[in-house]
This record gives sequence, structure tokens and C-alpha cells, in this order.
Amino acid sequence: MIWLQQRITLAPRARGFHLITRDLVSEIQGLERIRVGMLHLLIQHTSASLTLNENASPDVRADFGAWFDVVVPERAPFWTHTLEGPDDMPAHIKASLLGSSLSLPLSGGRPALGTWQGIYLCEHRDHGGPRSVVCTAFGEE
Repeated sequence: MIWLQQRITLAPRARGFHLITRDLVSEIQGLERIRVGMLHLLIQHTSASLTLNENASPDVRADFGAWFDVVVPERAPFWTHTLEGPDDMPAHIKASLLGSSLSLPLSGGRPALGTWQGIYLCEHRDHGGPRSVVCTAFGEE
């Protein structure tokens, strides 16, 4: 059994849904050694999230953004947590809806994703800054 853990810092990105599969997989040292196992990803922030979805059409990522901005609007009269800007409380709600972690099977040293699946960084702030993801992998060599 092999265990790996590494914190990866992602460069700041604009608000939106960004494919980060390659960014993460290429940075996790030793991942190729795991024949079969699991990869757990945790984003260490409360205003960004991770999700797994369509990796080919950028329209899907744009539609995610449009839907979330309608369902969880900025400047809604019921928000009370507003000191950090109008995008902050909506970002917390969006992050809670999507979640802060993913657990993915590993096969042959890579996540066993479907043909059209990719890992998204869901940046819910206008200026979220760098984002940290703790990557924990374990399995059989």
C-alpha cells in the first residue's frame, strides 16, 4: 500500500468554472506509481469549490456560471454577511452547494474519469486569489 499527500496551489483565476484536471494530475508526485486506488481532493477555501463535469464544451462551464448567478444572486436583500463584498456570501452558498471535495478512483496511475469528465475549480469570487488543494492518494503499486 502506498500513500501520497501533497498540497497544490492553483494560480488565481477569474470567477467561473475552470478545468484543472491536467493541472492537478501533472503536479501530484508519485501518482503514476498507483496501479489501483483512490484520490481525494479537498479545496481549502470556503468561497470556491470542486466538481466533476463536462470537459469538452466551454458552453457547459458558461452555463454553470449563468445558472448559479441567477439562483444565488449578489446584493440580495436577505444577505447579512456583506463586509467582504457583494460576491462573498453568494460564494459561500455556491461552494456549499457544490462541495469542497472529490473522491475519485485511480487506475493505472490516473483518475479513472469518464470520456467527457473533467475536474473543475469553481471560482465563486471576482478576485479569489490562489487556491490550495490537498491531494491525498492511496492504493496498490
